[in-house]
Amino acid sequence: MEINKILKIIVFLLLSFNSNAEEEIIFPVATVFESTSDGFFFGALISSFNLIFNFDAALFNVVITSLKVSFSAVFISSFIAVPLGIIVALNKFIGKNILMICLNTLMALPTVVIGLIMYGVLNRQGLLGDIDLLYTQTAIVIGLCILIIPVILNLTISAVYSSDPRLAERCTLLGATQIQKILIYINEVRFALMTGIVTGYGRAIGEVGIAMMVGGNIEGYTRTMTTAIALETSKGSFEFALSLGVMLLFIALLINILLHYFQQK
Repeated sequence: MEINKILKIIVFLLLSFNSNAEEEIIFPVATVFESTSDGFFFGALISSFNLIFNFDAALFNVVITSLKVSFSAVFISSFIAVPLGIIVALNKFIGKNILMICLNTLMALPTVVIGLIMYGVLNRQGLLGDIDLLYTQTAIVIGLCILIIPVILNLTISAVYSSDPRLAERCTLLGATQIQKILIYINEVRFALMTGIVTGYGRAIGEVGIAMMVGGNIEGYTRTMTTAIALETSKGSFEFALSLGVMLLFIALLINILLHYFQQK
């Protein structure tokens, strides 16, 4: 009987040890697994879609600001770069090769360099400090124009070069003026020009350096999608930043669909 009691005590102690071990080891491991699993990302992703589908005011205010400054910059840049690109392509002049090299260089110009130069010019002690453009949407639009004009200009020149060479001869024989030549070439290479414009817009909508340095990332005024993503991520508001990232990816998808459409023409 005493032996049986001793055996029962030993079995009881072993069982209690195993139960305590399970409580101390298995459950904490499960908790750590849950906290480090993909649940965080997918939960944030679901929350980001909720913000989008509920038309969150703060979210769409940032999106509208981004679309506003980028569309304005693309419109102004296209108005300048397309006619100028056609003129450059159709005429021979001294320094044309140097100009092409400069344009190719400007296409890869870092955005922070543009922002730095503009900040030096537009701040209170700068050359244009009296007009109070720093930390405004106008300053962002000017910076984006500087960024994408070389892109649209270079692609316009390439579009004219790829057109029928007999078109320039016919325009000369018919006595077309410079403005008439520009209009004729816009009509003839319109799809290639749209490719250049869409490419420029893609560069503008994803820009962050200029918007941050000369826009100031002011909430409700100069905060764009890219600057808001950087800010909200640093604040720990991952869901809001992810919703902006989803919107930015959606816009990029639309841009690529348009680009593919015009390239097939």
